[in-house]
Amino acid sequence: MTLNQLTAFVLVARLGSVKAAATTLDVSEPAVSQALAALRKHFDDQLIVRGESGMELTEGGQRLVTIAAQIVGLGVEAESAVRSASGAPDRLRLVTSTDVAEFVAGPLFDAFGTRSAGAVALTTGVAGVAEMGVLVAQRLVDMAIGPDLSGVPGLVSERIFRCQLVVLGAPGHAPLGRPAQWHWCVGPSGTDPDGEIGHLLRALGVPDARLTVFPNQAAAWDAAARGGGVAPGLSHLAAHHLRRRELQVLDVPRTPVERYWYASTLPADRRHPAASALHRFLGTPEAMRLLSSPGSGVPASTFRPPVHVTIWS
Repeated sequence: MTLNQLTAFVLVARLGSVKAAATTLDVSEPAVSQALAALRKHFDDQLIVRGESGMELTEGGQRLVTIAAQIVGLGVEAESAVRSASGAPDRLRLVTSTDVAEFVAGPLFDAFGTRSAGAVALTTGVAGVAEMGVLVAQRLVDMAIGPDLSGVPGLVSERIFRCQLVVLGAPGHAPLGRPAQWHWCVGPSGTDPDGEIGHLLRALGVPDARLTVFPNQAAAWDAAARGGGVAPGLSHLAAHHLRRRELQVLDVPRTPVERYWYASTLPADRRHPAASALHRFLGTPEAMRLLSSPGSGVPASTFRPPVHVTIWS
């Protein structure tokens, strides 16, 4: 039994599938399956079985998941303690939504890094809404920036920035028919069923067949600007396109949607000190300026949790 095997088990239990756990860990599905197989053999218990409504924990699995989550958290604390004793910078692990990662994370975290004078080493990445909550709750990351995760037990989500979700299209190019019949250009966030864009598309009755998914939000907007369809997005992030009149905000039912970006962490008494420092920085005028004045957009990175050895070893 290894720490990485327990991490894989906890993620499968919390996310509900081997595929979701493998994506979050950035390993193959067979690697996660092998980790589960090793634990099943060690405990002589199936731990997780496939039921009518998806993955279900056996009685042994239900007892193990709580203990395993604590062990995973202690493993993270042990790594932090050893790094601190050796004089290494504190490691602050962040996960963000794709829009934050694409447009504001770079300059925002660079500014925080400058303030910390090299005392904090940041690792960042992106994840879906469901994965974010699990990653923070299991201490695989220290903070999530993006959606409201207050519904996840044990997490605190605080509003840091107000924004509006709108639908954008090329000027003078009015789509015909109902929104469900339009061609929609979306970035990766449009494929997350738990995200704001996913909620909007479902509310408008847009079928998957009407979606074209682009590698990032900027590419989706560029396609819409060329008349390739319409594209949802946050109005302040599209400010450059709107100012140059490459895009316009369309009058679409259920929009605009008032939205907030949140910073989600463990409670203050359990929060990593560097996460508390970043939390304070997010309330400064400098951070507000960076959140409200995005760059032109860069492809979002892929989140890689701090699991550095092969999961089946």
